[in-house]
Order: sequence, then C-alpha cells, then structure tokens
Amino acid sequence: MALDRREFGKGTRRFGRVNWLGLYTLTEREVIRFTTIWTQTVLAPLITAGLFLLVFSLALGTRRGEVMGVPFAHFLAPGILMMTVIQNAFANTASSLVISKIQGNIVDTLMPPLSPAELVVGYVMGGVLRGLAVAGAVMVVTFPVLGVGIAHPLWALLFILLGSALLSLIGILAGIISDRFDQMNAITNFIITPLSFLSGTFYSIEVLPPLLQKLTHFNPIFYLIDGLRYGVIGASDGSPAVGALFCGGLVLVLGLWAWRWFASGYRLKS
Repeated sequence: MALDRREFGKGTRRFGRVNWLGLYTLTEREVIRFTTIWTQTVLAPLITAGLFLLVFSLALGTRRGEVMGVPFAHFLAPGILMMTVIQNAFANTASSLVISKIQGNIVDTLMPPLSPAELVVGYVMGGVLRGLAVAGAVMVVTFPVLGVGIAHPLWALLFILLGSALLSLIGILAGIISDRFDQMNAITNFIITPLSFLSGTFYSIEVLPPLLQKLTHFNPIFYLIDGLRYGVIGASDGSPAVGALFCGGLVLVLGLWAWRWFASGYRLKS
C-alpha cells in the first residue's frame, strides 16, 4: 500500500513551520556527497581552472595587453572562477537527483516529512556550499600566483552565492526532467557551456557588434561573470546592482518552479 507523505509526517516534531532537522540532514547528505570524493569535486575543478588561466595567459596575455585597465590574466580570472562555480553547482544538484532516480531511491528523499520548499532549499544549499568550496580553492591557489586582489569582497561573495544558487536551481530542474546521465549531459553541453562561453568570460562585450551586445544582456551568466569581475577587479561592463537584481529575480522564479515540481511530484513519482 502506498504511503502518503502527509500521514508519514504526522507526529514528527517540527520547530515552528520548518523541519530544521530534516532540512539540515538533507543538506548534510548533499555536502557529504561531494566532500567524500573531493578529488573529483574540488581538486579537479581547481586544476581545470588553473590550466585555463595558464593557457590563455600564455597564449593571449602578451597580445591582449590590458583589458579594463588591468592585465589580461586579472581580467580573465573572475570569469574562469565563475564558470567553475556554476558548473559545479549545477552538477551537484542535477547528478544527485539523476542518481537517485536511476538507483530507485528517490522515494527516500520524497517520503520523509519535508515540504517541497524544504526539499528545494536542502538541495540548493548543497550546491551553494560546493560552489563556495570550489571558489575558495580557486581563489586561494590561483589568485596569489597571478597577483589578483579582491576590490570589493562583498560584491564578489554576493555574485558567487547568486551564481551557485541559480545554477543549483537549474540543476534541480534538469535533474527532475532527466532520467539518464546522457540527458543531463545534453543540458550541460548544449545550454550551460555555450551560455558560459558566450557571456564575456574571455572578452569585454564592448568588442561585440551592437546586436550581439544586446543579446548578451539576456544571458544570466553574463551578469554573474560581470558582477564577480566588478567584485574582483573593480571594473565591469554593466551595473553590478542591476545584475544582482536580475539574477536574484531569476533565483526567485526558478525556486518557485522547482517548488511546484516537487509539490506535484512531476517526473519523480511513478
């Protein structure tokens, strides 16, 4: 006989309206998932980011000279950092859901007395913490080598948090609609990666034709990279406040979308 989540949750102690213990447990599970294989989830992205910075600095650094008043390597570092953060935040939530669906244990997450909002927050917290871990590793190792400082630490932290949260939510949606890893990888290869590379990571959008500049402003990853660049080097193509509002609005919209899918059990309950 099928179990009803509402019946399962009766008698469970909740502190106020939030199941803090359940939320903490879900978040802890998501953190343990990536910390137990830290060589793949933290060390590998660090090496990849370092190689990107090394190759592009050696190949283009002397030719490009200064960009936005700073050496090309300094201009490039925030973009590479944000790309690494968002890719890992996306992978954390998307892979967690896809693995649970493939192994058939998604019910272990859906049956406990956790509300749809608590499920969304728990998964997002795991992705955000992985994003922060990767960001911290890249900054600690590569920034001193390049001589990169942080002009506005609070702005930098804000955009790392926004980027991690936004891509964690996209990862949740991707994990819900994907039944296999090849479907999840298709979203990464044909949506996330192109948007990352076409977002001003390796160039200022001022070098683009007017039409492409306007199209770039519809790319949320542009605002994430541009905002982090302002936080790191103190210069950007756009207003960091506008970028923060745009990305914050997207986080809210996607959060409600993910909440709705968890509430309805869309592609989660057979």
